[in-house]
Amino acid sequence: MTILGPLIEGMEETGARLVAAGDERQHFHNTYLRSTKAVAEDIAARGFLDAEWTERWDLAFAQLYLDAFDTRERGDDPSGPWQVAFEAARDPEIAPLRHVLLGMNAHVNYDLPQALLAVISDDEFDDPTVVARRAADHAHVDSILVGRVAEEDKELAKVEEPGDRTLVDRLLQPLNRAGTKRFLKEAREKCWRNARRLSVARRAGPDSYAAALIQLEELCRKRVADLVTPRYVVMRLTISGFGVVLPD
Repeated sequence: MTILGPLIEGMEETGARLVAAGDERQHFHNTYLRSTKAVAEDIAARGFLDAEWTERWDLAFAQLYLDAFDTRERGDDPSGPWQVAFEAARDPEIAPLRHVLLGMNAHVNYDLPQALLAVISDDEFDDPTVVARRAADHAHVDSILVGRVAEEDKELAKVEEPGDRTLVDRLLQPLNRAGTKRFLKEAREKCWRNARRLSVARRAGPDSYAAALIQLEELCRKRVADLVTPRYVVMRLTISGFGVVLPD
């Protein structure tokens, strides 16, 4: 069993509990679970340049979401982006697709730069060869996700009610091959930039890093909130995109 095995088992138990309780958080959670399984299978099939690094990165990435989830379960407030996403899960009028979008946005924009920082040292960020290998494995994850588009759309169809997908949801929908490619390309580029900026802040000391992380959290919180409120959301996201960028 790889190091992702216990992670997947724990996520399966949580996912089953969320479904049994009718908890709307099930939609992002189980979509993410299936994606994690697909990545683990590709690692086993030797699809990555550095399987050991990819496992550590995937585990660090997932743990950030699970930490936010557990914080919420304890009755405490998680980070801003996740607080917005989890609060939205209390609204039965929000369709499953929108819950997936909210979770994806919080997890990719806020958690992913931190996960990259957890498994790439500051010295490695300065090494073009190392960064190129990490970026290639990162891009390979994207190809796995794009390959799952049709299957995930079928999974969502199982839990949707007629009329769940509003015009706004259809316009926002990343769950088509072309849309997913655009979303992942934009998100990946911005996450790498943000990870590098966090690396610079980390070198400057704990206070500098904490300030940069607070800034990223607020940018991400606002972007997730954009997805909760349908009014003009398509116009705003068409102009600014799904991702966020830390200023220099």
